[in-house]
Amino acid sequence: MDILEVAKKVINIEKETLAKLVKSLNDDFIQCVKLIHGIKGRVVVTGVGKSSLVGQKIVATLNSTGTPALFMHAADAVHGDLGMLKEEDVVVCISKSGETSEIKILVTVLKNFGNRIIAMTSNIDSFLANKSDFVLYIPIDKEAEPNNLAPTASSIAQMAMGDALAAALMSLKGFSSKQFAKFHPGGSLGKQLYLKVSDIFVKNEKPFVRSDANIKKVIVEITSKRLGVAAVLNSEDKLVGIITDGDLRRMLEKNINIEEVKAKDIMTKSPKTILSEELAVFALELMRTKSITQLIVVDESDDFVGVIHIHDLIREGII
Repeated sequence: MDILEVAKKVINIEKETLAKLVKSLNDDFIQCVKLIHGIKGRVVVTGVGKSSLVGQKIVATLNSTGTPALFMHAADAVHGDLGMLKEEDVVVCISKSGETSEIKILVTVLKNFGNRIIAMTSNIDSFLANKSDFVLYIPIDKEAEPNNLAPTASSIAQMAMGDALAAALMSLKGFSSKQFAKFHPGGSLGKQLYLKVSDIFVKNEKPFVRSDANIKKVIVEITSKRLGVAAVLNSEDKLVGIITDGDLRRMLEKNINIEEVKAKDIMTKSPKTILSEELAVFALELMRTKSITQLIVVDESDDFVGVIHIHDLIREGII
């Protein structure tokens, strides 16, 4: 047995299945998206076996992209879980054969309840397909595993159809990254979408010196504030430059009388700055682009308000 050949065959069969799935999309898909978009209730996804696991993933994707959804196992549904169903809910029934006994019972009950039914099946002549309002056809020639028994290609195709539904609904609703962040507040992904520079830099010290400050004051300020940098302000509190610990090292390498050196003599003019209301992820992008580890933070009036360091972004999980 060539293990890699088996693996490649599985993936190729699944790839071919997805290609056929693309061609199977028709007006029923459009109508399903419009139906779900317009409902006052939720999308209730149901199935048994491997289809139930796919259904749970579809529910998670719908919820995270702004379409309220819940999962109801078909077997449990006919033994009491139908109590979770509301009249305005749309039910998506996933079944490769469309002839599973639990699905047959459930569909009959749902028709009596008056719920709209969307079938996701590979058998367009099945009981499920004939009793549903719309059919999302999943064309399957064969499963990907050697015995053509275990749900493999069919599961991949069902999941892809669920993703297509969720993405189409996002597009129809104009679902934005800000809305996405509302449902993903945890982890680095959520923080990239909502965390602002102003949420971070306020925890830091505010290192600055006057332009005529001597080197001793500069060193003390940079060292005590522990950010490796100090903003340079003029007599009117306007930002005129920046001094980093790197600037101090370069100064010491020169043969000069440091007693006579002022902050304005070694500062970098026109330092890189970022507005306090910018997203923190933009600060990271700017640091990477400019190969720096700190940014001066300014307000809308271009006044110095603080410093953000790359370590702050690491600590917050942005990186």
